[in-house]
Amino acid sequence: MLLEEQRFLHEDLERLEQGIADRISEEPKHIRDRLARDHQIAQFLDRISSQSSKLLTIYRDADGTRSREIQQIGSGDPMDEFHKQLAEIRSFHARYPNEPVENLERAYRPKKGPDADSQPSIVDTMFTGEEAFGRFFDLHTCHEMYLNLPNAKRLSYLQYLDSFDNFAPGAGGLKRAEKLTDQYFAYVGQLSQDLETFMRKTRPLENIDKVVADFDKEFDTAWEKGDVSDWKNEEPSAKSTSSSKQTSSSDAVWCDDCEKEFKNENVYKGHLSGKKHIRAAAERAKRLQGEPDGASSAPNEAQKGGPSPYRLKERAIAEREFRVKRLASAMSTERSDTRVNVERKQGMTERERQQELEILFSAATTASQAKDAEDGEDNDDEDKIYNPLKLPLAWDGKPIPFWLYKLHGLGVEFPCEICGNFVYMGRRAFDKHFNEARHIYGLKCLGITNTSLFRDITVIDEALRLWDRIQKEKRKDKVDDGSVVQMEDAEGNVMPEKVYYDLQKQGLL
Repeated sequence: MLLEEQRFLHEDLERLEQGIADRISEEPKHIRDRLARDHQIAQFLDRISSQSSKLLTIYRDADGTRSREIQQIGSGDPMDEFHKQLAEIRSFHARYPNEPVENLERAYRPKKGPDADSQPSIVDTMFTGEEAFGRFFDLHTCHEMYLNLPNAKRLSYLQYLDSFDNFAPGAGGLKRAEKLTDQYFAYVGQLSQDLETFMRKTRPLENIDKVVADFDKEFDTAWEKGDVSDWKNEEPSAKSTSSSKQTSSSDAVWCDDCEKEFKNENVYKGHLSGKKHIRAAAERAKRLQGEPDGASSAPNEAQKGGPSPYRLKERAIAEREFRVKRLASAMSTERSDTRVNVERKQGMTERERQQELEILFSAATTASQAKDAEDGEDNDDEDKIYNPLKLPLAWDGKPIPFWLYKLHGLGVEFPCEICGNFVYMGRRAFDKHFNEARHIYGLKCLGITNTSLFRDITVIDEALRLWDRIQKEKRKDKVDDGSVVQMEDAEGNVMPEKVYYDLQKQGLL
């Protein structure tokens, strides 16, 4: 019956809402459990959307089936209608005797205990070991593709993490003409796809499609206005000695064909006869005319009023570069954490890396076993962390290894009197705090405005003495016109007092 399907959809929606509420009420400690919960909630929200669409279709009743069914139930004999529907149900189960009955009450209930351990989590196969359940990037594939690009700078993976979204000609070693290759197009597309996929996996409750659509809309607006950096439309009348590019010195000359700066005019004229310049000039001329490689005799689309093939390819590459920049800025926290993690792993042995992976995958299992213990059992002793050395806790809630504690010098105390005698553990935290708000606020309370000159100064007296010395030097260099005594000679010439007495001693007055 259509009414039974309508009732089933309403029940399904209520069960879905209750399942979402049960999962939101709990906040798992492990990042794996949190991601699994968010992905389950995202699946429930998608099912709510699809079930609501079906329910709206039934209520609209475009073909009138629901109205006829209601009229048939209300106008006929209730008992006859009941026995008729009962016969249909018996006939259905006679044809399908092993048809399972869906229990919505158990379908969306959070699974705990043995039921949860028997089923694999959604995020177990979603991330690589390098990503650590969405905490870090895994761009090794993109890094290899970048290194295989012709004329690309040989960057290490750590350097690549700092500059993978910097597409300026000098940053990645690729010029504008060198980017118009299928290999570079595949590289930029793979990079943007990996970043977008990572965002979808780590943020399942956000509308990533809308975020990407906003990025594309912003790019379309910037492209129409010509505001996309490094991809502005070149004028055919532009000369190779164009001074639109900012040079490092007044004597330097910029070559637009080679996209390279030369120290002076003589060096620039000498390279004009070289093979590289001639080839670069020919490629730039083709690009400005809108002729694709090997198809100079084909009809030029630019003459028909449309964009040239070169311009269309530039737009496709620029769009992917723009998306990579926006995605990288939106995930700046994961990017900085990835860099710190790579630096940390470079100081570890292979055995230590394997042990860390084992601890990472077993942490969630241990937490779930402690959580699903029997109600009458006292779990205080099991949950207590054995930490006799008072080591700092890592992201998983366990003490960090003692060798890492010694490596970073976390046992050394660095007090800062300017910060209110706050004690920083380790040299890294101490060096970092000079740019933080606490230290800057302490300097401003002392009347010090130029905080960049007071690095490594933690005593208030030293800071005040240095500030007084700086102020005295500024006052000494500053000339006060009102304090200069003016003198006048017999002829009416006005001059400073020092000059007057010097001329008088020389007998010139």
